[in-house]
Amino acid sequence: MQNSKSSKRGRAAFFLFPFALLIGLAACQSRKPAAGCCPVPGAEAPAAGVAIPDRPEKLSFPPLEFHPPKPDPYRVPLKSGPVAYIVPDHELPLINLAIYIHTGDWVEPVGKEGLTDLCGTLLTRGGTEKRTAQELEERLAFLAAQLGSSIHGAEGTVSLNLLAKDLDEGLTILREVLTAPRYQQDRIDLQKQQMLQGMQQRNDDSANIERTEAGFLAYGDNFWDNRQETAASVASITRDDLLAFQRQWFWPSNFVLAVSGDFERDVMVQKLDQLFANWPWHGTPPPPIPQDLKMADAGVYLVDKDVNQGRVSMQLPGIMRANPDYWPIIVMNDILGGGGFTSRIVNRVRSDEGLAYSAGSSFPGGVYFPYVFTASFQSKSRSVAYAASIVIEEMKRMAAEPVTREELENSKRGYIERLPRSFASKAQVANVLAYEEFTGRFATEPDFWQKVIPRISAVTQEDVQRVAKKYLTPDRLVILGVGQKGEILKGDPNHPVAFTNLVGGKFTELPLRDPLTMKPLPGPAK
Repeated sequence: MQNSKSSKRGRAAFFLFPFALLIGLAACQSRKPAAGCCPVPGAEAPAAGVAIPDRPEKLSFPPLEFHPPKPDPYRVPLKSGPVAYIVPDHELPLINLAIYIHTGDWVEPVGKEGLTDLCGTLLTRGGTEKRTAQELEERLAFLAAQLGSSIHGAEGTVSLNLLAKDLDEGLTILREVLTAPRYQQDRIDLQKQQMLQGMQQRNDDSANIERTEAGFLAYGDNFWDNRQETAASVASITRDDLLAFQRQWFWPSNFVLAVSGDFERDVMVQKLDQLFANWPWHGTPPPPIPQDLKMADAGVYLVDKDVNQGRVSMQLPGIMRANPDYWPIIVMNDILGGGGFTSRIVNRVRSDEGLAYSAGSSFPGGVYFPYVFTASFQSKSRSVAYAASIVIEEMKRMAAEPVTREELENSKRGYIERLPRSFASKAQVANVLAYEEFTGRFATEPDFWQKVIPRISAVTQEDVQRVAKKYLTPDRLVILGVGQKGEILKGDPNHPVAFTNLVGGKFTELPLRDPLTMKPLPGPAK
């Protein structure tokens, strides 16, 4: 468990991807299905007597017609407080239930960093008042049920998966966990020990160092999402702290549910109302999520670490997902570096120059605060400066000249053709719609998903160039490198690019941090 705090934003992004879609990550391309497979929406087999083309590029398909499901048939405000999205699915005798909780690191008490991790992990693993942790695990195993929980960033989740025939017992166990957790002391001690071991390994992995320092540079040392657990903060957490935290934030009106599976809708509504009725406490409505982020000054930053490959993150100020430039930015980033092997950064840095196996960019619209633009890659130390200069060249080219019509159409078509994948199962439908409710977009734009295809389709070459000029500003870049200082600063002998001069000659060496206190270590980094 390495540096869980610093990686929460990354984990949240990964978790949100099926629900948020359109955040610049590569996805599988649609393809003609083999016999017996489910057909790709909009694609049909050739009619009898129609010649099959001799080349793949000669294949043609009718335009995709896909209409995302609307929330209204599934949205149920429960009498007991939560809003639930209930989607029956009789294909398999299974039920999936997810509870989203408005809680997270921004309400974590100062000096108790690590409390959300402990609470999120032990809520469903630490037993209940009626069952020890071992008894709970054994009963869930007997039922072949999965019960889990976590708190990451600005979101808490509790999930239950079980056979439909065991629903009543599963809901009984869920009620026990939510209202009468045991937080068994030996499980607390074990989890704290594992967290301490993870802290001790913070400086062992250059990827972990990069994530941590990139977060500090992007949002500031004091930003709530950058607060790191320390040996002292974890040691100070008690069982009473866990109980108090849960009682403050885990209560029905603070929940949003996604429920799918083999049940009758009206019966499930009744069971859920019973599940949350007569709650033993009334919690606290969560305060607004702080927005006091502060990006570092433009320049080049370097952490000296003796590893074979240098890691680089190149960051620019980000946007919220409600920004009207969101759609052109999504397409622009896909062409620049988010579209996998078809993107410009990958083609230049990886394919043409052979400088990196992993390279790309992301420009997601922030859900809770503006997530930064990031271009990143790994390369041997001597090539770091040259590879970074290529990324900057591609950013400038994106702003200086229109993208090609082929690039634009390929990017837009890719997003549109992947859209049905976010609603491929009833569980996905329930979770996508519940997440819209949870993050507040349903309240402001209940028909968001119905507008996705028209909005993507409307993006033009001029739109892409306009947002590139506005947001891809190399003079504001914050470039972080982690690797062998001496080799990185030497640069590539065949390409005279100085790492320190990439952003106006502004260069800062960052020390490693004490893994147990997260304070900068004195002297040069080792």
